[in-house]
Amino acid sequence: MKIAGNDILIQSLINEGVEYIFGYPGGAALHIYDAIFNQKEMQHILVRHEQGATHAADGYARATGKPGVVLVTSGPGATNAITGIATAFMDSIPMVVISGQVQSHLIGTDAFQETDMIGVSRPIVKHSFTVDKQENIAQIVKEAFHIATSGRQGPVVIDVPKDITNPDELFDFNYPDKANIRSYNPPIKPENHQVSRAVDAILTAERPVIYAGGGTISSNASNELRELNELIDFPVTNTLMGLGVYPGTGKRFLGMLGMHGTYQANMAMHNADLIIAVGARFDDRITNTPEKFAPKAKVIHFDVDHSSVSKIIEADIAVFGQVKDSLQAINNHLRSRKDEINKEKLSPWHQQISEWREKHGLDHQLYKNNSDVHPILPQAAVQHIYQESEGKAFVTSDVGQHQMFAAQYYHFDEPRKWINSGGLGTMGFGLPSAMGVKLAYPEEEVICITGEGSIQMCIQELSTCSQYKLPIKIFSINNLALGMVKQWQDMNYEGRHSSISYEDSLPDFVGLAESYGHVGIKITKNSELREGIAKALAIKDKLVFVDIYVDPNEHVYPMLVAPNGSLKDMWLGKGEKT
Repeated sequence: MKIAGNDILIQSLINEGVEYIFGYPGGAALHIYDAIFNQKEMQHILVRHEQGATHAADGYARATGKPGVVLVTSGPGATNAITGIATAFMDSIPMVVISGQVQSHLIGTDAFQETDMIGVSRPIVKHSFTVDKQENIAQIVKEAFHIATSGRQGPVVIDVPKDITNPDELFDFNYPDKANIRSYNPPIKPENHQVSRAVDAILTAERPVIYAGGGTISSNASNELRELNELIDFPVTNTLMGLGVYPGTGKRFLGMLGMHGTYQANMAMHNADLIIAVGARFDDRITNTPEKFAPKAKVIHFDVDHSSVSKIIEADIAVFGQVKDSLQAINNHLRSRKDEINKEKLSPWHQQISEWREKHGLDHQLYKNNSDVHPILPQAAVQHIYQESEGKAFVTSDVGQHQMFAAQYYHFDEPRKWINSGGLGTMGFGLPSAMGVKLAYPEEEVICITGEGSIQMCIQELSTCSQYKLPIKIFSINNLALGMVKQWQDMNYEGRHSSISYEDSLPDFVGLAESYGHVGIKITKNSELREGIAKALAIKDKLVFVDIYVDPNEHVYPMLVAPNGSLKDMWLGKGEKT
């Protein structure tokens, strides 16, 4: 079959099972858009900004496990996508970004809307391709999807000069069955020797902690992790990216670890004699000062990426391979040695953790106070959202205090329900990522917990939600300022609030939402919280924007003392340290 380059590209995407492509048209990509017009298998979602396209594709990928696909034009279209590509790269999210490029003979001439997309994106992609011949399009697409979805997942860029998609030139089209990349062979199966060493360490531990991150979710290894916990009864903590891989309401769940992790999680990790790190990176938000991190602990590190192991914290035992396969191997070994498993010896450890939780654990009953004597606490707002949604919603967030409150107070019992920017910390992520989730799961409740600062970075996507009738529920935790920056200025700069306030210039969010055809609700008192949130969630056919005015002086606690602190060094409240 002979077809043009633009049709080869689109048919290749269809062959990969792509159902949505998020994008924004422009001159260099118009041949591709013409090919989109001539097919019915795949839907193009027209966003209002290319950053919105990448975040929407990202949200789709996180929720489904399938790669998100983006199409942008050359020049500013490509560079506008960079923040979203970097977001996916930092969190190991599979994404394929197709960027239009000026014609081949114009590359390097500073032509109109020419940008070196390969060069610009190189540090934040797994790989990138420039299509030099129409005959190579299908093979490149196949390889791009293979690279994006295998090993440590991540974004891949395909840069396509306009002449390569010329509809007037026809070429043979045969989509390859598989990708053959000799130099790319990520590990799959773990080494039996390392698995055996890990099991030996597990069986002798007295103060163990399972520490699971986003890689466990990417590997679809939640069931295997839960089976492991059933076998050995270890306490479990998660990174921000790992929430939901183990039930948030589970008996052994410690809560999130790290900068704003729970007291019991941080104390348990600091005092552990064994850490089982599963698909986690030991980044600075987790370790605080690496030299002071878990000084008595032996570390077992499960990961698919060799470069992530012993990068910050030295691993005593490294188990390489897909996390799912590695956990299956561990579980099989443990079952064969079940007579050696002694759960009773962990009783003093569990008792110690219970005492830590009782002493300084989070208060999950704040939502029961409906008095209007004091302002709304953001923690209580999140608790109400959790209660009214019955903990079953997909929740996206932006970045800041509201993100931490959501992570602390919304209990995620399933993986892929918590959608947020972890590594890069990208404001503006929440709304467009919620769009991607809602398109993937139109019958599910999709909630975006945001702040009045973050929402304004991609607020134009309210128009996209209107066009495609996406009834997302947006809860803005409105503290009238850049809350997390303000908190750091309170704590480290003697309350000098430099450039964080915009109270007098904030829009009427209710009126703004209504101008896009959505429903707006304003909540200013505790007595309005439950009813207002319930009303929003009861509306199934409309996007609802709920503007919740909270105490502008509230901080997120616990908070690690940094720099030079350990995990046991925490701020527990204003003026209160461990």
